Amino acid sequence: MKIASVKTFVVGTPPPHFGGRYWIFLKLTTDGGVEGIGEVYSIPFHPQVVTRMIEDVCERCVIGADPFKLEKLWRIIYSSGFTQRPDTSILGILSGIEIACWDIVGKELSKPVYELLGGRVHERLRSYTYIYPQQSDKSDVYTDADLAAERAAEYVEQGFTAVKFDPVGSYTAFDPRQLSLQALEHSENFVGALREAVGGKADLLFGTHGQMTPSSAIRLARRLEKFDPLWFEEPVPPEKPEEMAQVARATSIPIATGERLATKYEFSRVLEQKAASILQMALGRVGGILEAKKIAGMAEAHYAQIAPHLYCGPVEGAANIQLGTCSPNFIIQESILTWGGFHADEEVALAHPYEGKALHLEMLGRPL
Repeated sequence: MKIASVKTFVVGTPPPHFGGRYWIFLKLTTDGGVEGIGEVYSIPFHPQVVTRMIEDVCERCVIGADPFKLEKLWRIIYSSGFTQRPDTSILGILSGIEIACWDIVGKELSKPVYELLGGRVHERLRSYTYIYPQQSDKSDVYTDADLAAERAAEYVEQGFTAVKFDPVGSYTAFDPRQLSLQALEHSENFVGALREAVGGKADLLFGTHGQMTPSSAIRLARRLEKFDPLWFEEPVPPEKPEEMAQVARATSIPIATGERLATKYEFSRVLEQKAASILQMALGRVGGILEAKKIAGMAEAHYAQIAPHLYCGPVEGAANIQLGTCSPNFIIQESILTWGGFHADEEVALAHPYEGKALHLEMLGRPL
């Protein structure tokens, strides 16, 4: 069996664009007609540039390759151009290709991927959702604590046992920063309102985006400990896990991180530094399913848990489910509400091309 062709899709998401402004998919087809779908997560180039990058990598390394020989293919792409380092651009492309190969392998063997990675451990997977706005909202659910608390209670009624939110505010190209007293107080009051609304029925996931310096994150964590959040997510930027480790040592709240990291090498530094005890790999960026399984194994040896990240489309979501099902140290899976809406087939993807100029996610271009 050989991979014979590649096709790419850039899908513009409908308003309010939950999961990003667009999703990037690729389809590999073998010489026997077996198709595999993969997803590439948030490369910092316009998606039409990314599709050409995918085509380039496939032309050089993938067309003619055996999709079963994943370790070999992974090393060849990872080492392309004498890089051999965790670059999120090549790793995003590699992740999409790797996920598509697993899709082919599973179809060829008539087995779900989790059966090929050790077999089912969990019969059910716990999931959480971000607290999202609705068209009928009269205020901003991201800043209005009372509205967020009301929405969180609604999610608990739907069956969610955890909700995530980020009351710290905008993340900027000039972070990390020292939060103001007003921002600290707002975050404290926000979490307090949520805890009062859900009581002991749901975990609270404090989901920041690397906005803070370590000292600022420690100040905030001390205010939040009384509400017993399940985690404090990416309190400082991802470049220096030793700085995040300062926060982990100073708080009883578990630190979670990983959506902006790639490969076992970056996650090994997090574990070695004891910077986090919950790892949030994004399978469309980290290096694919097998790389994420290796990271899960490393985490298991450190008594750390995994909570696969999801802020993109349904293909990465499906890959996350395969990983969580076969990983003993799985704790919870991110979802976007109840997985409904804009999740369908190739015809839908082709009918909704992305025509904007902005990237999947953008940071504020001025200091706060």
